[in-house]
Amino acid sequence: MPHVTPYVTPPLDSRALNRATLARQLLLERSDLPVLDAVAHLGGVQAQEPQEPFTGLWSRLRGFQPAALDCLLTGREVVRTHLMRRTVHLVTAEDALAWRARHDPMLRQRVLGTYRDELAGIDLAALAAAARAVVADGEARTMAEIVAALADRWPGPPRRVLGELVVAALLPMAQRPPRGLWRTKAGVRNVLLSSWLGRDIDPPPADDAAEDLVGQALVRRYLAAYGPAATADLRAWSGLAGLPAAVAAVRPELVAFRDTQGRELLDLPDAPRPDPGTPAPVRFLPAFDNALLGYADRTRIVDDAHRGLSVAGQRVVLVDGRVAATWTAEARGVAVTPLRPLRRAERDAVMDEGRALAAFLTDGESDLVRTV
Repeated sequence: MPHVTPYVTPPLDSRALNRATLARQLLLERSDLPVLDAVAHLGGVQAQEPQEPFTGLWSRLRGFQPAALDCLLTGREVVRTHLMRRTVHLVTAEDALAWRARHDPMLRQRVLGTYRDELAGIDLAALAAAARAVVADGEARTMAEIVAALADRWPGPPRRVLGELVVAALLPMAQRPPRGLWRTKAGVRNVLLSSWLGRDIDPPPADDAAEDLVGQALVRRYLAAYGPAATADLRAWSGLAGLPAAVAAVRPELVAFRDTQGRELLDLPDAPRPDPGTPAPVRFLPAFDNALLGYADRTRIVDDAHRGLSVAGQRVVLVDGRVAATWTAEARGVAVTPLRPLRRAERDAVMDEGRALAAFLTDGESDLVRTV
């Protein structure tokens, strides 16, 4: 008879879920975690825009210094790579090696689904083998340089499409520094993960679902940083559809809740679930932050009317734990655009945190903040 997790009552409302999310995401109180441990706890940091992780970590870690992240990148302890949802994430080297094979089918399906007509009939195994031979020397190359070495054999697809297939799906690649370093503008140069980290990626998960230890670890890691959450939320964060068996395998370890819409939410039993009345400080989030994108149902942190802001790459400001404004960086400070009228105390708190962010972004040269 299958294990049935009893439901914890009463249902969790939006505010209870909000405070749990803020606590897991290190946004309810800045953490003293080392940068490497914070990146691991968060299950990676969204890094499509190379400078955004610095703001995300500044908002989460007490006394965060950009040099600490730079050292982890150049020291090969964290890497920039395509992973969850086929987007570029900053993840620990250990997670990149452990998780990549589990994400391979999704990465391929997403590229092939996007460019179905352009890539029709491509022999993926042959292309992967040829591309691996090009980059086997461990030298970092641009996507254009990799494609130039392959185009004679595969002249049909547009070069950009062929490059995305190779770099984002077929080969486990890292984006080598100086890409992603603080205040550094640098193009993407790709190198095999195995060459960069000196170790092959871990093998694909076992065919036996009960032995899919990587999938089970992903479930636990997701809930630690995002729970309580539904399986649809887990899919939204990871991009993986094939985790029901992993969820079933770890379910005896979990507690289950219902939200006010009746959805089942799973969680680790000892994970923080603060009192809904816990005060939440103002926080400035970077573009594409996973605190928003890591859920199918984002109403715990953003109103449906503003849901599209995160997908569009807008940076947002949390007031009382919810998206209440957007912000942009300016030459000498920060500009804030409220999405609703702010009470005087809220506005003062936004201005205080904005001044601190402006000082961070300008290396202490300015603390200017203005509302638009």
